[in-house]
Amino acid sequence: MPQEDHVYSYSAVLMGSPILLKLFQHNEHLAHQVFRLIKHYENLLTVNRSPSEVMNINHAAGLHPVVVNPAVYQLIKCAKAASLLPNSAFNLAIGPLVKCWKIGFQGSSVPPAGEISARLALTSPHQVILDDEQHSVFLAQAGMELDLGAIAKGYIADRVRDFLHSQQVFQGLINLGGNVQTLGGASQVSGTPWSVGLKKPFAGPDELIGVIEVEGKSVVTSGTYERWFEFAGKRYHHILDPRTGYPLDNELHSVTIVSQDSIDGDIWTTLMYGMGVEQGCACLANKPGIEAIFVTKDRRVVLSSQQLFTFTLQDSSYQLV
Repeated sequence: MPQEDHVYSYSAVLMGSPILLKLFQHNEHLAHQVFRLIKHYENLLTVNRSPSEVMNINHAAGLHPVVVNPAVYQLIKCAKAASLLPNSAFNLAIGPLVKCWKIGFQGSSVPPAGEISARLALTSPHQVILDDEQHSVFLAQAGMELDLGAIAKGYIADRVRDFLHSQQVFQGLINLGGNVQTLGGASQVSGTPWSVGLKKPFAGPDELIGVIEVEGKSVVTSGTYERWFEFAGKRYHHILDPRTGYPLDNELHSVTIVSQDSIDGDIWTTLMYGMGVEQGCACLANKPGIEAIFVTKDRRVVLSSQQLFTFTLQDSSYQLV
């Protein structure tokens, strides 16, 4: 490979995930700036430790509004809008249920039905009161908790892309553990796409169903195989249905969204999980900037369309639809 096409990789562990940055220049200072930016937003948005702006909101639930950073406010406003879509599987106020199940955090048993029901009553997005003038957020019921885990990585990936653009870097890749944001192509020669693997559910880390090729797009995958436990012979995964309080149970193992912005990938993977393949494809027919790859439990790979990417199947045990 010619020197001008050499890709330099930088890595760190942030947000509980391995973070990978690829650049076409050897620039440790720039990589350090990127990781510092990610850490900054993690500190604002996390609910896994105090202090953070989101934890400040949660601690004030039922007591008083909390004024937050304008960037945090806009993200919460975006998350609330997604939560209020008709029959939405996305819910920014799902925190009490996440804490109840603990999936991925030593959770290994099904909570009592009464506890799930009680927590479910604390998850209404309508009770997240926003004040545009003050940039304040108020959780109207004591015990409510925001959890932006389903949207934070996408938001941060987009901020990294914007920062790199501000530094006149228009080619590269950032992988925030499931959220891949590409800048330009994988070569200085135009028209060379990045290759992003589509993981095989419940298989080894290097086992792929196929490869997604994109240029200047975001690829976000969410799957039932990421965090789960088995209890009484049944698997329970981390993608909770805010309408029932239990993990979503349908024909899907994973959903991948290809879009311009990674935050859209975060939102739409969750929305598509709630809709399923048929309803999801019908919905995306009116969303030309959002495309989905569904992987079903009966080993089908369903593409909603294929304008923003190309997909190559590598595992013959799956059927490409």
